[in-house]
Amino acid sequence: MKRISILAFLLLTGVVTFGQKTYTRQDSLRGSITPEREWWDLNYYHLDINVEPDKKRLYGTNTIRYKVLKSHNVLQIDLQPPLRLMMAFQENKELEIIQEGNAHFIKLHKEQVPGEYEEVKVVYGGIPREAKRPPWDGGITWRTDSNGLPFIASSCQGIGASIWWPNKDHMADEVDSMLISVRIPENLMNVSNGRLRKVDENGDGTKTWHWFVANPINNYGVNINIGDYVEWREIYNGEKGELTVDYYALRENEAKARKQFTEVPKMLKAFEHWFGPYPFYEDGYTLVEAPYLGMEHQSSITYGNKYQNGYLGRDLSDTGWGLKFDFIIIHESGHEWFANNITYKDQADMWIHEGFTNYSESLYLEQVFGKDAANAYVRGTRIGIRNDMPIIADYDVNGRGSGDMYPKGGNMLHTIRQVLDDDVKWREILRGLNKEFYHQTVTTAQIEDYMSEHVGRDLSKVFDQYLRDIRIPILEYQFKRGNLEYRWNNAVDGFDMPVEVGFGGNTVRLEATTSWKKLKTKKPKGGLMVNPDYYVGSLNISKQ
Repeated sequence: MKRISILAFLLLTGVVTFGQKTYTRQDSLRGSITPEREWWDLNYYHLDINVEPDKKRLYGTNTIRYKVLKSHNVLQIDLQPPLRLMMAFQENKELEIIQEGNAHFIKLHKEQVPGEYEEVKVVYGGIPREAKRPPWDGGITWRTDSNGLPFIASSCQGIGASIWWPNKDHMADEVDSMLISVRIPENLMNVSNGRLRKVDENGDGTKTWHWFVANPINNYGVNINIGDYVEWREIYNGEKGELTVDYYALRENEAKARKQFTEVPKMLKAFEHWFGPYPFYEDGYTLVEAPYLGMEHQSSITYGNKYQNGYLGRDLSDTGWGLKFDFIIIHESGHEWFANNITYKDQADMWIHEGFTNYSESLYLEQVFGKDAANAYVRGTRIGIRNDMPIIADYDVNGRGSGDMYPKGGNMLHTIRQVLDDDVKWREILRGLNKEFYHQTVTTAQIEDYMSEHVGRDLSKVFDQYLRDIRIPILEYQFKRGNLEYRWNNAVDGFDMPVEVGFGGNTVRLEATTSWKKLKTKKPKGGLMVNPDYYVGSLNISKQ
C-alpha cells in the first residue's frame, strides 16, 4: 500500500481539523487549487443566462475558454445546488460529468496540449439559492419595488459565485475578460459589470442585455442587477484621463440618488490621490441601486444604504466623523483598489481586502476634512474590535478569519503609518502596492514583504501580532533610578516596534522590544502618554 500523509488521509476520508475548526472535503475542493484546477488558466467567460422573475428561476450556459498549462483530462467546474449542471461540451461533443457535492469533474475527450487555448461550454439551470442575509449570506435576492416590479440582484462573497453560475470558483485564477448576457422581461433593465455593448429585443416580451468586462475580474465580483432603473452619466477627469461614471437608481428613488451620489467624484479624487489611478478605466465606474446593503462588484458597485450618511445612519466610529460620508459609497468603492485590483488568492487572506478598505474610509476623511478628522475616525473604529480570533484563517479550505479584519486591520495599517513617520512615503507605498500588484491575485506574504521593504524595516512581527494573534501589545514601563525602563509585553516572541511617547514636555521615539531597555531621564511630573494613533496599550508597572 502506498504511504500517504495523515493530512492526505483525513482529506480523503472527508474530515480534517485545523485548530478548533473542522473542515470537510467539500471545503478542500472549494478552497484549494486541486489537480483538476491547476492545469488550466482562465482566459474568457461568456455567461449567457435567462432570468425568470415570476418563477425565481435562471438557466443558461457558460462558455469557458482557457489556456492549457500542462496535459490533463479532467477539469473542475463548481456549481452549488439546487442549481444543476446538466451538460458539458467540447467541440460539440458531449462530455461526462462526475459530481461530488458542489464540484463537477468534466472528463475531456480531446488531448489538452500545453500552450494551446481550448473551450468548454456548460449548460445549467434551476431555482438558485435565495440570499438569506445579503451580502453576508448571499445568493439571489428577489424583491419588488414600490410599483410591484421585480428588483433582483446577486451577491456571493464568501459563499462563492458558484451559488448562481458555474465557474472555476477559486480566487487564485481570475478570468482575463468576460461577456455577461442576461435575458429578462422587456420592461426591466439589467446592469452588470463593465460596459453595455448592446441590447437585443427578442420579440417575445424579453430583452437581452450584453455587458463586456475588458479587465481581469474575480468570481464574486461578477453580478446582475435587475430593476426598473433610470440612468445618468457624468465624466470624471482623473489621473488616466476621462472616466465614465454611470449611475442607476430605481425610478422611484431618482431624486434622492442624484443628490446622494454627488459624493462619488470626491471619492474618486481622494482615492486616486492615495492609491493611484482608478484600476478599471476601460470598464468605467458604475454605482447601481440594489435590494440589499451593498457590495464591491468590480466596476458595478451595488448600493443599498437608503440614501443616508453613515452605515445605515450609524457612525461606526462613534466620533461623529462617520456621519460625514455615505459609508457604502466610500467603503465599497475603496474595494476597487483593494479586492478588485489587488485580490487575495485564498480567502484566509481576506484582510487584504477589508483591512485596507476599512483604512480607506479614514483616508477619504483626511482628504476632505483633514488629518485630525481621519485620525479620530480610525481610532474610533476600535470600538468594533473584539480580539476574538486571529484575522488570518486556515488556508486551502475557504476559511475566513475574524471580522476584526475590518477595524483591526485598518488600525494596524494606521499604526504602521506611525512607525514609518513619513506621510509622503506612506502615500507612495499605498500607490506602489496598486502599481506593483496591478490586476493580480496575491498572498499576505507578498503584501508583508512589499511593505517591509518600502517602510525600510522588518515588519514581520508586527504582522504576526495583529494578524495571527489576538493580543494587543502593551508597553510596560517604569521610571526607576534616573531611567525610563520599558518593554513590550502581551506580545508575540520577538515583537519589536518603535513607539512614540510623550513625557516631561518632550516627545520621544522608543525602539521597544520584548526585552527591557533603558533611557536615561528624570521622572516627569505628568507621567507618560503613548501616541494614541498606535493601536497598543500601556502600563506603568511601578504603580502595580
